[in-house]
Amino acid sequence: MRSVGTGLELHSTLDRICETAARLLGARYAALGVVDEAGGPLTDFLTYGVDAEVAERIGRLPDGRSGLLGELIRRPEPIRLADLTTDPRAVGFPPHHPPMRTFLGVPIRVQGEILGNLYVAEKRHGAEFTEHDQHMMRVLATEAGLAIGNARLYEAARQRERWIDGSVAVTTALLSGKAAEPVDGGEYTDRSEYTDRTEQPDRTGGSDRSEHPDYSEHARHALTVVAEQARRLAESAAGFVLLPTPEGGLEVVAVSADDPDDFIGARIPGRSPVVAQLLAGEAVYVVDPRTDPRLISPLSSRFGPAMLLPLHSDGRVLGVLVTPREIGARPYTEAERTLATQFASQAALALMMAEAQRDRERLAVFEDRDRIARDLHDLVIQRLFAAGMMLETAQRQSDVPEVRSGVGRAVDELDITIQEIRTAIFALQQGPAEAPSGLRTRVLREINMAAVPLGFKPTHRFAGAVDSAVGELTGKNLIAALREALSNTFRHARAARIHVTVDANARLPDGTPAVRLSVADDGVGIPEGGRRSGLRNLRRRAESLGGSSEVGPGLGEGGAGTTVIWQAPL
Repeated sequence: MRSVGTGLELHSTLDRICETAARLLGARYAALGVVDEAGGPLTDFLTYGVDAEVAERIGRLPDGRSGLLGELIRRPEPIRLADLTTDPRAVGFPPHHPPMRTFLGVPIRVQGEILGNLYVAEKRHGAEFTEHDQHMMRVLATEAGLAIGNARLYEAARQRERWIDGSVAVTTALLSGKAAEPVDGGEYTDRSEYTDRTEQPDRTGGSDRSEHPDYSEHARHALTVVAEQARRLAESAAGFVLLPTPEGGLEVVAVSADDPDDFIGARIPGRSPVVAQLLAGEAVYVVDPRTDPRLISPLSSRFGPAMLLPLHSDGRVLGVLVTPREIGARPYTEAERTLATQFASQAALALMMAEAQRDRERLAVFEDRDRIARDLHDLVIQRLFAAGMMLETAQRQSDVPEVRSGVGRAVDELDITIQEIRTAIFALQQGPAEAPSGLRTRVLREINMAAVPLGFKPTHRFAGAVDSAVGELTGKNLIAALREALSNTFRHARAARIHVTVDANARLPDGTPAVRLSVADDGVGIPEGGRRSGLRNLRRRAESLGGSSEVGPGLGEGGAGTTVIWQAPL
């Protein structure tokens, strides 16, 4: 009894029970089967007396659904046989199984709950198991039941501790803006700083990219943290976070898996019965997604038992957390389901708290921007106006042509500077809830602002789905290129006519779909030996996106003037 009750680790406890039973009753073989917590088939099966070579030839372990082992699970009463080969219940022995005749099996129970069964076979010296042996086995099984119960309680406590630590790690990571992962036995450390990648072309397949609307960099990071921690805690093959789609279904937007790019963007259609349950805040547990009619998804064929948990807090369902195991893996226990559901609720609350914190930070930034915009408008622009008026007065009073020309150029530069400051003020005053303007609107804004220093408004033309086809990064660079081209035209071209074209139906020389910006004028053209830093800037912007920039003939008679052509792939 002392030997059996030593230690808390479940597997080593079961090994000791098998060995003790065999030695106590003088049996050549002993085995112990543990049923799952719901009283179903065997989840663990340990043996004593069967060497590794024989075990490898036998292959798979019994599941307790048939034969004498299944009989003990269905009818938990002792079975004692002098020759099991004559008993009709003794079926299902696999090839290479050691020959056995005498058999004794008893249930392991605690307070009426069946935890498993203890078996011994082939009593030494050809003897049969006696009533005394059966009595000793029942005493041993009672002690074994207490040991298994204690080990399960200990494992449950450790499991709860892991899930609690995981919830704390998720909350800490989301509120601090950093990712966390377990090291050295479950403690957590910051894994890395997350940098804003919005200014760089995305040429990699990350685990948190999605075309889902309103899906910011911060949200991708937060949801990926939740998927990673859920996968680790649930011991699952993957972790997914899905968000509702406008069509009423669910889309995978964050993944923790060995091959994340295979899953990003996968959808569960709205017609799938499981979607309505999840969006109503109900958890769904699936034993076999391949055969469950509630789940219509391309992911179903790749995984086994799964938990689908709504991320809901304060009556609002933010998304769905999915933790699928490998095909053939054991289903989730009731305790695991409860802990995972609590984790999902805590993660949803942490996501809402993190979003609220970021809203407060954004509000502070916008308040500071408003102050800067007011200072620029009330102080800087007024001083520039005053300086410009003083220069114009000096220009009129000077009789030297070179001085008048130089002062005029300085006044022109001041006008351009004032326009650029006004553009910056407009950007600073854009509210936190405003969606970014479409590309068409931003192009028109640049044209209207250029009209002031030019003295006339450039004409324009749009072709194709400019707003929807051109990505944000390409759009930002196109606006910068347009601003540079219009500024160069104003400063150097002395043009009377300018035409701007934005074509989203263009193609690069290799056939790649592209957007093309053309700014054509009828000015004096580019002089030989003139400065070309602006053209180099345009070319660098285009080439960083995989595009190009070049100049050609203008709108004037005989091709006089200049046309700047800037293009980048969609």
